[in-house]
Amino acid sequence: NVWLDLATILIAVGIMLTLNVELTIVALIVFPFYALSVRYFFGKLRALTRERSKSLAGVQSYLHERVAGMSVVKSFTLEEREQENFAKVNGEFLDASLKQTRWNAKSFAVINTITDVAPLLVIGYAGYQVIHGHLSVGTMVAFIAYIERLYSPLRRLVSASTTLTQAIASMDRMFELMDEPHEIKDKKGAQALVQARGDITFDNVSFKYDAEGSEILHNVNFTVKAGETVAFVGMSGGGKSTIVNLIPRFYEVSAGAVVIDGKDVRDITIKSLREQIGLVLQDTILFSDTIRENILMGRPNATEQQMIEAAKAANAHDFIMSLPHGYDTTVGERGVKLSGGQKQRVAIARVFLKNPAILVLDEATSALDLESEALIQDSVEKLAANRTTIIIAHRLSTITHADRIIVISHGKVTEQGTHQELLHQQGAYYDLYKIQNLTI
Repeated sequence: NVWLDLATILIAVGIMLTLNVELTIVALIVFPFYALSVRYFFGKLRALTRERSKSLAGVQSYLHERVAGMSVVKSFTLEEREQENFAKVNGEFLDASLKQTRWNAKSFAVINTITDVAPLLVIGYAGYQVIHGHLSVGTMVAFIAYIERLYSPLRRLVSASTTLTQAIASMDRMFELMDEPHEIKDKKGAQALVQARGDITFDNVSFKYDAEGSEILHNVNFTVKAGETVAFVGMSGGGKSTIVNLIPRFYEVSAGAVVIDGKDVRDITIKSLREQIGLVLQDTILFSDTIRENILMGRPNATEQQMIEAAKAANAHDFIMSLPHGYDTTVGERGVKLSGGQKQRVAIARVFLKNPAILVLDEATSALDLESEALIQDSVEKLAANRTTIIIAHRLSTITHADRIIVISHGKVTEQGTHQELLHQQGAYYDLYKIQNLTI
């Protein structure tokens, strides 16, 4: 108990002062050296512990990646190479651990030596005083007893300080993450967006990741009316995903404005803006929890019946009920216990439950088999009904029904129109359609 040890030290010093002031000064004369040693050794110990924590994180990250990619390691017969790489990473961790352990041992050796020297000084000086008749043997014995009361709790405090120093150093990286400033914040006077209609306008929008970088989007202009389904197509790297990331303000525009229902998204509170938007991505993220909890993330206060209705609408209820524990089945890390199609249907159920005004589908069916794609396409069509829908797709056969198709190339809008209008123009969309060997 830190407070008890501190109280013990203060009481012991008080009693020692009443017994003999000179001996008390001798007992405390090493305290400045003690304090300097603690400051010097613990400062370096914290730095070494931080390095050790970074090395350990490197080992854990390496192992996590290799275990997750075990099939790649096996298929390319990389076992020996990976063992060598792991030995190198693990060796760096071992070196960092040994440095930290050695320094820890040095710090304890020096600090304990100081705390051991103090009683010897007191005994020597007290003995001298007794020999010359300035101090009684009884006072000397009593004083030596209180010396132990002074330095025993002091040693415990040092030990606790060492543990605390190492714990703080281990948490430094987490503190750095927590202290990282939010790049996108609500501006002063931002208003909540309630019951959005779903009108979206990009007004001369340009975007780049940093001030010195090249533009990803350049003067992008388009309007999506409430309830309209608009698909974005184009070659990879053209800027399609960047466009959908600007709608919920995952990024901030470099120039121009993204407008929803006549309001610049920068004038809307981030929370209320994102509450109106539902995302279904190609790389589905499910958390290592039950299917129930993953679906309820769409609306945590939803009833059981509302959750089941959302799962049915997403064509997920039947497969969920076929699982041993139904909705209480744990999906594993990133949903590893479910197939790609099953994960996607759970993700769609989550958005059904959220019931947003704006729906964003980013390659939602691109990596699925035909049966799963048919089920998901059906649930997506139900989900898109009566709400503004933005679709990003490479497979053009999945977006021919869209009210409008916008072609993005090198960060610019190059064409837009219906499927038939774009085919008739025989431009970039027509070429993409031919490349995919689709019947015109």
